[in-house]
Amino acid sequence: MKHQGFVSTAVLLTSACLLYAAVKTDFDHKADFGKYHTYSWIGVTAGTSLWQDRITQAVDSALTGKGWSKVQSGGDAAVSAVGKTREQDNLETFYSGFPGWGWRAGWWGGGGMGMATTQVVPEKIGTLTVDIFDGNSRQLIFRGQATDTLSSKAEKNDKRMDKSVEDMFKKFPPKGGSN
Repeated sequence: MKHQGFVSTAVLLTSACLLYAAVKTDFDHKADFGKYHTYSWIGVTAGTSLWQDRITQAVDSALTGKGWSKVQSGGDAAVSAVGKTREQDNLETFYSGFPGWGWRAGWWGGGGMGMATTQVVPEKIGTLTVDIFDGNSRQLIFRGQATDTLSSKAEKNDKRMDKSVEDMFKKFPPKGGSN
């Protein structure tokens, strides 16, 4: 019974890791984010115009939620976003027994450790990069990047993207050296 608790915990931890995108941010530590109040878009690149619109809406929502105002052109900051997908092979291994636990006779009726089967499962991985530049100097002042496994269901991907952008801007604007 002790081993069942271990296996259950391992499955839950693995599942939790798969539910959340890897979100990273970086920023210019010398930038004074207090001077930025407006932004305009440079552009959005993604697979389709549907995804371009979704990305734009998610980033607009995050930035306006932080008190920034969107302007058609000439903002204090300029925003660019790129969404890409790629395929990555994932190795999945299934065991007919639990190796290393030293069972003499498994439920399969034989002795030893059981059998392992590994298969290659292709996964689609999506990456969203949002860059914010100073509107005057054109210097990069903030970069957010999120990477996640994509679902075959657009609604799930839409929710994951919204959550990733929310996480990306959770601590925005960052506390730079001049603030």
